[in-house]
Amino acid sequence: MPQYARRRRSRIIIALATAVTVVLAVVVTVALTVTTYDHTSPRAARSKASGSVAGAVDCRKAKCVALTFDGGPSPTTPRLLDILKQDDLHATFFVQGAGHIAKYPEILRRIADEGHEIGNHTWTHEILTQIDADDARQELTRTQDAIEKITGTKPILMRPPQGRTNRKVAKICKELGLAQVLWSVTAKDYETTDSALITKRVLDQTHRDGIILLHDLHKGTVPAVPGIIKALQQRGYTIVTVSQLLAPAKPQPGMVYRP
Repeated sequence: MPQYARRRRSRIIIALATAVTVVLAVVVTVALTVTTYDHTSPRAARSKASGSVAGAVDCRKAKCVALTFDGGPSPTTPRLLDILKQDDLHATFFVQGAGHIAKYPEILRRIADEGHEIGNHTWTHEILTQIDADDARQELTRTQDAIEKITGTKPILMRPPQGRTNRKVAKICKELGLAQVLWSVTAKDYETTDSALITKRVLDQTHRDGIILLHDLHKGTVPAVPGIIKALQQRGYTIVTVSQLLAPAKPQPGMVYRP
């Protein structure tokens, strides 16, 4: 083999070896990222559970979607509660401590009294993956204690701010008896006041066993809810809480639930 051909072959082999190394590194990195905490979907959780479902809705048979609201309670929440009551629906509210629970305890009490599910959304909306374990635990325990003081019950669900979680957060949640709930539908209602756009974004993304994320504190959100409810029901969806979506499975502390 001529010398130039040998050199060319060597360069090709080196290039291929480098490419394979890079691909393997990416695969390993992705695997480590995905498996740093336990996670499952509502459908998978249900499929592994046995027993009957309490209540009228069995999401193993019905075309269910969970409706959730973050960041309240706020002055806009009572109008949302009126809408849900009128339609005989229940949602999951992931409530925040500072400026919300602390400021509007009577609204939180109403959320509980009207049968909605309450989850923990931290005290100050700190990104839990970016603070140390003691501070992250305090963000959650302070909110747990405040909710229990007002409603008489500690939540079993939490939503990490911005959906950011890791092994540290999962460990703390497991210690506190909290399952983590992410989402599959976001209207990004924090960046628009256009209720029609919020409605469209929700409807475009919603599929069976989805979890819808909205924020009842933003101006355009609550006015969008009646249209969202009507359209979802016309499409055959049954609107439920997160725990109803998982049933007969029970939320497992530390586990991340994401559609």
